[in-house]
Amino acid sequence: MSNPLLEPHTLPPFSRIEPAHVEPAIGQLIERNKQRIEELLASTDTYSWDNLLQPIEELDDELSSAWSPVSHLNSVCNSDALREAYNACLPLLSEYGTWTGQHSGLYAAYQQIADSDGFDKLDTAQRKSVEHALRDFRLAGVALPKAKKKQYGELRQRLSKLGSTFGENVLDATNAWSKQVSREDLAGLPETALASAQQAAKQAGLEGYLINLEFPSLSPVLNYCDNRELREEVYTANCTRASEQGPHAGQWDNSSLIVEILELRTELAKLLGFDNYAELSLATKMADSADTVMEFLQQLAAQSLPQAEAEFRELVAFASAQSELTTLEAWDVSYYSEKLRQSRYQVSQEDIRPYLPADKVLLGLFEVVRRLYGVDIREVEAFDNYHPSVKLFELLRGEDVIAHFYLDLYARANKRGGAWMDNCRVRRLTNEGLQIPVAYLVCNFTPPVEDKPALLTHTELTTLFHEFGHGLHHMLTRQTVAAVSGINGVAWDAVELPSQFLENWCWEREALAFISGHWETGEPLPEELLDKLLAARNFQSGMMMVRQLEFSLFDFRLHREWGSGSFDSVQSLLDEVRQLVGVITPPAFNRFQNAFSHIFAGGYAAGYYSYKWAEVLSADAFSRFEEEGIFNEATGTDFRTQVLEVGGSREPMEVFVAFRGREPSINALLRHSGITG
Repeated sequence: MSNPLLEPHTLPPFSRIEPAHVEPAIGQLIERNKQRIEELLASTDTYSWDNLLQPIEELDDELSSAWSPVSHLNSVCNSDALREAYNACLPLLSEYGTWTGQHSGLYAAYQQIADSDGFDKLDTAQRKSVEHALRDFRLAGVALPKAKKKQYGELRQRLSKLGSTFGENVLDATNAWSKQVSREDLAGLPETALASAQQAAKQAGLEGYLINLEFPSLSPVLNYCDNRELREEVYTANCTRASEQGPHAGQWDNSSLIVEILELRTELAKLLGFDNYAELSLATKMADSADTVMEFLQQLAAQSLPQAEAEFRELVAFASAQSELTTLEAWDVSYYSEKLRQSRYQVSQEDIRPYLPADKVLLGLFEVVRRLYGVDIREVEAFDNYHPSVKLFELLRGEDVIAHFYLDLYARANKRGGAWMDNCRVRRLTNEGLQIPVAYLVCNFTPPVEDKPALLTHTELTTLFHEFGHGLHHMLTRQTVAAVSGINGVAWDAVELPSQFLENWCWEREALAFISGHWETGEPLPEELLDKLLAARNFQSGMMMVRQLEFSLFDFRLHREWGSGSFDSVQSLLDEVRQLVGVITPPAFNRFQNAFSHIFAGGYAAGYYSYKWAEVLSADAFSRFEEEGIFNEATGTDFRTQVLEVGGSREPMEVFVAFRGREPSINALLRHSGITG
């Protein structure tokens, strides 16, 4: 049987990949890589970039080009067979990572290169990649005695499996809940949401309307549904996913996985000489210490909490005046917040939606990118696809194609929730020439309904720009060393800078004039509506700020203090953090943590604070555009060359200072967020 994963390809051969191909291909490539690395080490006593590091980069790129489409398909087209094949490879990949990370001969070879006279002759990217590799060898336990090396490998392998299972449980719990309802049950919902619920019912072969826990279905119910009992039912189903509570209590329960993950992470950190997992996490981040992170979060909380408390008191008073409620429950907060927003500003997300058809928005996004960075974007008509709604585009500088990206915008069954950008291929120099980058850009927006185009909310607009900012970081890099190309090698708490930065154009009149266009008439967002949108920009910004701080503090303290005796359980710590910085007290059955995939199934463990940390950088970076013009060509060129093109080849503070001329200030973030405390 020919195996498409073992064949060279520029773009993944999605239609030919079958679950049966996965484990044989990955296993074969790993064994090939091990054998070849040993041969390279044995072939000489004097190592160099050309005779060791470049060939290893080639080997790892071939493994990555086989694994990347498999990992992507597991997230966007999940099936039992693919999941089984994917999970079978996780221990193989984990073991390979440990084998290379703990290979004393390989470590010695890298150290020899770093100590050699030729090291200074390497370019900046090559030197930085060697420095990062030496750090990563140490963090992989290369200096540990044999028994502890084995222990490290077992811990890494088990953690890889637990993270995957955690994510699968969340996906299965999300897919498991749906409810057939009548139009009367959904009174208050906008027509777009009703049409989507009706289409979902038809596709399931049911009468009436069908709602589920995918965000495009969940959000309208919590925001607009007049039926309080239904709001409570949907809220309960969502906040108890993968837990011992709620409608599927005990099924796909992540509670024990969370404890085991935390135990093993702590054990891993101590094995490597760190006091806790937060300190291990910070070894590759921009923040210099755990105290620095805590001080940063506490400073933001002190600035934001008084305003958040005032906003919540105002919401309670408004809800009380609007209804006979004696207590504002968690499932009432979004509903009455939306009513208060409309009462104050006479604008809702639904008013904006007709002016943001997906195709028009994409053209507007591409025009923003063209004006800022001098690149054009063109759709590729014929390509090997994995779903009919997915599109492929190419980036051009002049007539040269410099990158590709897949765009997968819409929610569907068996697709992981949320939005993300991921590497498909990285820019690097090969023996055959330049390999250009390829990205996956994934969202979960409401799909088109019948003959009507997909219409985005303004929140979805900013999500699209956010992910595209990540994509540009990956695609506009000028680095040719894989380890520091694109987002590779960028400190995790700086990687959100380009993504949050690009969101700013979603709020600019000059940009919205061509980003928006009514789906029927083409008319841009009317001035009156735009004024209302901008006036409402910082509605409940204090509440939103402390919500993110709640997640960040919970995550960081959980990984810093686990096992110290400072709290009794995961739930008790979350309750304590909510007491300190929260304004909304969720019901006792809320199990938010059981679906907190960012930290238990993603890369954000002891790093969720990165969103706020990078937001300081992005707000301050954008303030230069506010001073010099949002489409100032020279400023855009500076951001491209000083930030996007350098990848991980320079330290993040150097990168920021090179663009801004000074270190970052928190003031721009507070101003943009409307925080006045």
